[in-house]
Amino acid sequence: MNAGESGTLLKRERVRDHILELMESLDPGDAIPSERSLCAALHVSRPTLRAAVDELVAAGLLVREHGRGMFVAPEKITQELVSDRQAMVVPRASGAWTSRLLEFTTIAAGARVGRKLHLSPAADIVYVARLRLVDGVPMAIEHLHIPASLVPALTAQELEAGDLYEHLHDRHGVQVSEAVQTIEPTVVSQAEAKILDVPHLSPALLFERLTTDTDGQAVEYVHSIYRGDRYRIVTRLTLGHPTGDERTTPTESIPGIPPGAFPQREAVVLTAQGDVHADR
Repeated sequence: MNAGESGTLLKRERVRDHILELMESLDPGDAIPSERSLCAALHVSRPTLRAAVDELVAAGLLVREHGRGMFVAPEKITQELVSDRQAMVVPRASGAWTSRLLEFTTIAAGARVGRKLHLSPAADIVYVARLRLVDGVPMAIEHLHIPASLVPALTAQELEAGDLYEHLHDRHGVQVSEAVQTIEPTVVSQAEAKILDVPHLSPALLFERLTTDTDGQAVEYVHSIYRGDRYRIVTRLTLGHPTGDERTTPTESIPGIPPGAFPQREAVVLTAQGDVHADR
């Protein structure tokens, strides 16, 4: 990278930081100053300003409205992830969540879902597609696959109201115990974009989850598309003080923490609850 490119990046970062600082005193929907005002205040060109604004728009922090200006985006829906091996408990995401059924039917599992649920491809499963909304705004599309033999009396009302796991336990005798979930970035298809009311190829988060019961039997496979502009994941990390055999130094980096951030003499341990600590 030459000096000119480096200087452009630094200017863009300065503009970005300035706008973010402005936004701290504003509410969602409030306008930020015009491009002309910002360029004059920061002594930068319009291309530099627009590059910084484009980044904030892509990140879901600003909304650009043609002919009107730039506005603070709605607050993102936040989901905190906490590891708890004693109970399947995850803090609820912010906002008022509701569900709207898009499809509810019984079909053959097929090869891929059959492998996930340890079923024959010909075995019946209940397939559910539902739109998840937060405060009435489309947020995610969920595709649920449940062995039909476990929920012969599952109703549409259960899928649109209340907590599904509570329904499985209280009405169907299914005791969920553990789930393995993966999260990765993706983009929305044309059909998904229409349902979620976002542009085609907008950034999104792909969730896949396999849930098992107390006997280790697979009871649910889900894959979901969440809006990348409105949904974020927060993880609590405690790099705490281990005891006994746990007192080891990690050989691999922790996601989000650069390699070498802690000296080798410090043991870094992840726990379920809170802040970053290093064992000295």
